[in-house]
Parts: sequence; C-alpha cells; structure tokens
Amino acid sequence: MALIEIENLTVTFTANGRQVRAVQGVSLKVEERQSFGLVGESGSGKSTILRAICGLAPVTGGTIRIGGKPLADPRGKAFSAQVQMVFQDPYASLHPRHTVDRVLSEPLAIHGLPGTDQRIEQALSDVGLPAAFRFRFPHQLSGGQRQRVAIARALMLQPDILLLDEPTSALDASVQAETLNLLSRLRAERGLTFLMVSHDLAVIDHMCDRVLVMQHGQAVEELSRETLAAARMTTAYARALFAASADRMLDP
Repeated sequence: MALIEIENLTVTFTANGRQVRAVQGVSLKVEERQSFGLVGESGSGKSTILRAICGLAPVTGGTIRIGGKPLADPRGKAFSAQVQMVFQDPYASLHPRHTVDRVLSEPLAIHGLPGTDQRIEQALSDVGLPAAFRFRFPHQLSGGQRQRVAIARALMLQPDILLLDEPTSALDASVQAETLNLLSRLRAERGLTFLMVSHDLAVIDHMCDRVLVMQHGQAVEELSRETLAAARMTTAYARALFAASADRMLDP
C-alpha cells in the first residue's frame, strides 16, 4: 500500500468572480521511503497539490489518503505529527522576531513533547548548524542557514513525510547543492518519504525516484528516474522541459 495516495484530485479557486481549476483530475501514488517529484512551469498546479494535502487549498473533487486513511478536515495534530512541509522562501517561512530556539520549540510545545533542550540541540546538529545558532534571529542567518532551520523545524515532530515546495530555488547555486545533499542524507537516515515540487528537472533527477510532469493543472506524463536520465519522454511538453533544464545545467 502506498503511503501517499491521491486519486482524481481537483482543486478549484474563485478569482474575480470566476472559477479557476488549478488542479484537474490528478492521480499519483508515493510508496513509503520513496522520493516523488512534481515538475512543471509556474502555474502548472504542482505546489497547489502540496497545499491541498496540508488543507491550505480547497479540494473540490477526488481523494487524498495518507497511510490508507482519508485526511480529516480540518487537519489535526495527528496529521502534523506525520506530515510536515518545507516552503520555498526560508525567510518568509520563519517569523522575523522569533529566535531559532522559539521556532524549533513551538511544535514541541503544541504537541506537549518533553526534552525540548535536547531535541533542539539534536535538530541543529542534524542539519549541520552549531548550537550557538539557537538564540539567533532569522536576519542574522544566511539564506542557506535559514533553510536549514526550516528543515530542522519540519523534523521536530519526527514526521514520516516531508512535502518540499521548491526548497532550494531561493538559494545560490552552491548552497542549493548543499541543501539537496542534506535532504538526501536525512531521508536515508530517517527513512523519510518525500513529495517534492520543482520547476527544474535537473533537481528532480538528483533527488527523486519517480516524477510526474504537470502542465495547466493536469498530469502530462509520469517518469521513472531511469527514463528521465535517459531522456525517454513520450510527450513533447516533457521533452521541452527536459531540454530547458539541460540548457540551465550547461549555463556558466
């Protein structure tokens, strides 16, 4: 049984008096400990799928199941203990007036978990940050350091699933590679399952076992890592997306 199952998902927004289908009939399955990628241009609906899983976007059709069970609405503590999300912009996702200590301790306090000091120090160590960073504010950290704090926060409740929404796109190229390697290591060490969004097939190729290509809110083509690496796409859109990513990889 897949850990994440999405069947015929539709997400519809109302904008300027008209309905907009951001996601249209998308289905996918993510096995336990697998890393699954969603890739496509801006507006393809890939991030909306992550938001729908978290209850942040209106599901107007289809079903989402975690561990074989339909999600409760609204999502509760049991969901947040199992599923956490890492957002694109590490500065926007951290409260500017909260120290790293407060950012990391809040999930523990909400869930009534003991051992705050030990858990925070271990979390910082796990993401490669020294304990001295505990009482710093976000503006005192680099972009890569802020994203490491965001990843540490997502891991505080020891979830099974991480939803990753363009987790490196706001970072410099060298820091992107470090962050992706960190995520890969954490997945291996903790047996995590990833559902990861990116506009860049090169990132997905590095991180994911399978990938779903999306366009205009619809699923275009699902690829294995091997098919992606060999550029054996069957649709023109997937081939064009791969070519664009290959060009970016060749840029100086």
